[in-house]
Amino acid sequence: MLQGWIQIALTILIVVAITPFFGGYMARVYLGQRSRLDPILNSVEALMYRLSGCRSQENMTGWQYVRAVLYSNVAMALLLALILFNQGWLPFNPTGLSSPTWDTNLHTIISFVTNTNQQHYSGETTYSYFSQFAGLGYMFFVSAATGMAVGVAFIRGLTGRPLGNFYVDLTRTITRIHLPIAIVATIVCIAAGMPETLAGPAVFPTLEDPNVSQAIALGPVAHYEVMKELGENGGGFFAINSAHPFENPNGFTNLLEIVGMVAIPASFIYTYGVFANNKKQAWLVYGLVMVIFVVFVIINAIGEYNGNPAVNALLGSPAPNLEGKEVRFGWAQSALFSTMTTGTMCGAVNSMHDSLMPNGGFVTLSNMLLQIIWGGQGTGVAYLFAYLILAVFVTGLMVGRTPEFLGRKIEKREVVLASFLLLLVHPIAILLPGAIALSLPSAPADATAQGFYNGITNPGFHGLTQVLYEYASAAANNGSGFEGLLDSQPAASALWWNLSASFSLLVGRYVPIVALLLLADSMSRKQPVPMTTGTLRTDTGLFIGVTAGVILILGALTFFPILALGPIAEAFQIAKGG
Repeated sequence: MLQGWIQIALTILIVVAITPFFGGYMARVYLGQRSRLDPILNSVEALMYRLSGCRSQENMTGWQYVRAVLYSNVAMALLLALILFNQGWLPFNPTGLSSPTWDTNLHTIISFVTNTNQQHYSGETTYSYFSQFAGLGYMFFVSAATGMAVGVAFIRGLTGRPLGNFYVDLTRTITRIHLPIAIVATIVCIAAGMPETLAGPAVFPTLEDPNVSQAIALGPVAHYEVMKELGENGGGFFAINSAHPFENPNGFTNLLEIVGMVAIPASFIYTYGVFANNKKQAWLVYGLVMVIFVVFVIINAIGEYNGNPAVNALLGSPAPNLEGKEVRFGWAQSALFSTMTTGTMCGAVNSMHDSLMPNGGFVTLSNMLLQIIWGGQGTGVAYLFAYLILAVFVTGLMVGRTPEFLGRKIEKREVVLASFLLLLVHPIAILLPGAIALSLPSAPADATAQGFYNGITNPGFHGLTQVLYEYASAAANNGSGFEGLLDSQPAASALWWNLSASFSLLVGRYVPIVALLLLADSMSRKQPVPMTTGTLRTDTGLFIGVTAGVILILGALTFFPILALGPIAEAFQIAKGG
């Protein structure tokens, strides 16, 4: 037990230690300050701007930034569609895989363009090497960079600066943040045991019968895995994701993956502090998120360590819950990984979330409902500071003062956009399709039929959690699966899940992006108000406590019925022996 808690504590300490260094570096990148990479990258980026026609010195308004995001994402989606729908005759397809069904391709395209990477397919048996590294792997970079560009534009607007240029932010994110780290990390991962090859599956005789052969899937996994975590993409090369020994061979790679998925979102809070010239406020906000995260890790880990009472009764002694887990990671690293991957909106998994105790179901679902612990690439810090804006407004109402944030007045437009973003869009994207799914029949009369069926395989409270987890994962751009749903072809219910989840993916990604950019644009246009003795300071422990209360009341309680009818009710059911 002690060893598991020590592993968790050391991992968290590593995350805290790298935050100021990585966060400071990202601030220098987005502020256009000099770095050691300038001699190489300045000329490369200048050439890219000339070839694309980008006016790199031109700042965009809120709507111009929105249009740039949408136009570029449509172009990315069309490029990915060309690859996936034509993979049958494209190169690097050693097993001769044909293109899957149109609805699987549609869901995959939307999922990867939105940086969600929710997978209703098994990677090694559905998409070729070319589709995975040239199509989906390309999206690992550009979709993650899109979120970071939006995040830094939001920070600029919040601190009174012009929003910047989307294409410049996109380019600099890839060339100066993602690529340098990915190159080094890929080499490390290859040395640690991950394959990186274009050779076909390795065929070996089985141990049981030498006359029977078994094909072991390979592929260019190492570089794919690095950007899966660093870009908070989460889409696995293999069906079982980071539980596969080729995607996550040992404890060292597991540590790299955990740190990789949280490095950018955690450091982005420090980046904000540099932009705002208020690192104290950044550390206070960082501490708020860290406290919630640690509490969630403890809740999840206690549930997994104590195990299932029904199983323990059969064993005659207490034992950790190892169902659905890799023994090489155990209860502690599985609990930490599942909390981190849903907190960072990464979506990679090293254990089966369907097998988590209700504690784990509560934590993973809560992470995706809140979206701020630590949140998505760039957008996570934007959601977090939208809560701060609401906290400033609520506090101003209580003390009878005009609310101000960073010396700029918070008025009706900002409150409406923040409330729309946090309190309306997310519930619609989750609860509306979730309610429809629960009302659908569970199985068709004709086993070969394709139509609208919910495909739930677990009854009661656990089945409810499965359904709502799927839509929460899509709406939060997380992509992890609770599993247990028949959402992959050729299941008859796959059509419903591909189409309905696509709705949540699109609404959960692009509506908030528009609201965030308009909110940032509005803040950037406001004249600063001189600070007085009556100004509400936002860099105090008291204000951070108020923000925590706002998050609890406005965020957590909005979705409390989901949690009460799902993992909480399941916990009571297990406790009474049901």
